[in-house]
Amino acid sequence: MNRLEGYLREANLHVERLREVLERLSPLLPMTEERFSELTPSEKDMLDVLAFRFSKLQDLLGSKIFREFLESQGFITEGKSFLEVLREVEREGIVDVDTWSEFRKVRNLIAHEYPLTVTERVEAINYLVEKVLVLLEVLKKIEAKIGRK
Repeated sequence: MNRLEGYLREANLHVERLREVLERLSPLLPMTEERFSELTPSEKDMLDVLAFRFSKLQDLLGSKIFREFLESQGFITEGKSFLEVLREVEREGIVDVDTWSEFRKVRNLIAHEYPLTVTERVEAINYLVEKVLVLLEVLKKIEAKIGRK
């Protein structure tokens, strides 16, 4: 198995968990302040899983999969900055630089325990859910380009 295939398998484990947790959270979405204030510890744990798996998938895509994908397409990534790699990924129609910046914004938002108001927490949860779906599409596009289901 080549490295790209291994990374894609790992990514799909994150995807599977993301889909499971989104399905379990679906009765609570979109999140409202009222729903947020009534979350059980188990539901809070599900939100943590959602944030964790989003971060892991986003990191895997950005740190490994993009470079391996581009190399499989004949693009030399050695010595290239992440921005150069990202621009090439954008040219391939996978994800645009602005969308990737949004993913980084989500990741920074969920990676740090900022003192947010309930309103801000609810907005962050809904934003995360929206961006998870977009991130899943990024992986699907890569798999389609290499002829993987």
